[in-house]
Amino acid sequence: MNHIKNLILDMDGVLWHGDTAVPGLSHFFHTLRQQGINFVLATNNASKTPAQYVAKLAGFGVQVAPEQILTSAIATADYLQEEYAAGTAVYVLGGDGLHQAIRERGFRILSVADVMEGGPRGKVTAVGLWREATYADFAAAAICINAGAHFIGSNPDVSLPSEYGPLPGAGSFLALLTAATGVQPTIIGKPGIIMFQEALKRLGSTPGNTAMVGDRLSTDIAGGKAAGLHTILLLSGISIREELAQPHAPQPDYVFASITELAERLGY
Repeated sequence: MNHIKNLILDMDGVLWHGDTAVPGLSHFFHTLRQQGINFVLATNNASKTPAQYVAKLAGFGVQVAPEQILTSAIATADYLQEEYAAGTAVYVLGGDGLHQAIRERGFRILSVADVMEGGPRGKVTAVGLWREATYADFAAAAICINAGAHFIGSNPDVSLPSEYGPLPGAGSFLALLTAATGVQPTIIGKPGIIMFQEALKRLGSTPGNTAMVGDRLSTDIAGGKAAGLHTILLLSGISIREELAQPHAPQPDYVFASITELAERLGY
């Protein structure tokens, strides 16, 4: 593995489960720095801001810079910036990360009250994971989509790992709204190419010397392979080893139990 000089690291299921760090987290990052391996943390989770992820990692004893954090919220906002003019009205169903990223790019964010009171329905409805979402939030999103708003999904993950096992993810939110409206969303996050292209840009690397490290075959590994990257599956999150034997399952270049095992390999 000495040809791998850069890592794109997923977070949920790779570095932690919910609010609990995986064993060996600090040692893993110490190994990366000791071996001169650069990294970007790229997550499909759009609920948090880069600053919130920096703070979470600091709480686990790991120091990273905000520019080393890439979320599907940031990728979603960048996509909207390319497609729509500043000031365009957007209804956002999502957490702080999605709201902040879209607001920072000059879009006007509509509230539930704006929609319910017969105001503008917006050109876009952007949806990501939000644990505090209510029925009214989903109802407003459905109203906007039915009125013709472009339905954007930050990522397709139907579940996310936690201390309690898999919990509903952004993909479950998208499925609910698709069932309610009959409209399929445009997906931005992994396995889409946008996240990987931005990660490579931030690393200043090439696919040939970069690996995607993730816990989900359908997004991390499938997307990494489509982007031409080396791929590393960790069995510490969603996907299990038995899935590798399924027909058409994407095959990672390497499989490890956890970041502890990966650190041992990277440390030679």
